[in-house]
Amino acid sequence: MLEVKGLQAAYGDSQVLFGMDLAVEAGQVVTLLGRNGMGKTTTIHTIMGIVRPKGGEVRFSGKAIHGQPAYKVARSGLGLVPEGRQIFPNLTVEENLVATATKGEWTLRRVYELFPRLSERRSNLGNRLSGGEQQMLAIGRALLTNPKLLILDEATEGLAPLIRIEIWRCLAALKKQGQAILVVDKNVDALIEIADRHFIVEKGRVVWQGDGDTLSADPDLRHRYLGV
Repeated sequence: MLEVKGLQAAYGDSQVLFGMDLAVEAGQVVTLLGRNGMGKTTTIHTIMGIVRPKGGEVRFSGKAIHGQPAYKVARSGLGLVPEGRQIFPNLTVEENLVATATKGEWTLRRVYELFPRLSERRSNLGNRLSGGEQQMLAIGRALLTNPKLLILDEATEGLAPLIRIEIWRCLAALKKQGQAILVVDKNVDALIEIADRHFIVEKGRVVWQGDGDTLSADPDLRHRYLGV
């Protein structure tokens, strides 16, 4: 579904990606792991067209999308839940959800079934929600674009433990429904439980890839690339 090959990106003269390679197949949950500042968010932004690549290619459903503007990338079937959530603070929950919605299997009703708390707060302004509720809203907003691939950048950053559990429950439910997901997060143990494949990023390159059993069984690998 998603193929990234030799991707390079920079901010001005400062190069961040030096040949990223990763892939997501239909129905898979795939992670991007690594310490802060290693290029995970830049990879997401370059895939989404927010950052223009300096080299390499991004293909989605067999079509090249690298270098396209972000709105065209989104229309091709990629839905982003951005780091920091970036909801509209002066719109209600329901207005946030329908603002970018498209016709498809995901509807308001389905989002409210996935996140009953959003249904309860549908008339609340975005800036009146807790951090966890805002993250649910950001996920629901992305799902209402009916994406073929859902991308989450820092899926549970700054959230309380109980809310993190709710987010992981959501992602596990989406996986059961066949939703392809690419997720960035630091909660490795939770990700091992739901993800099919993991890519570890170090200084703008993938330095390891494999399944959860292999990652779980290698504490030295986790300490070398993921330890603080």
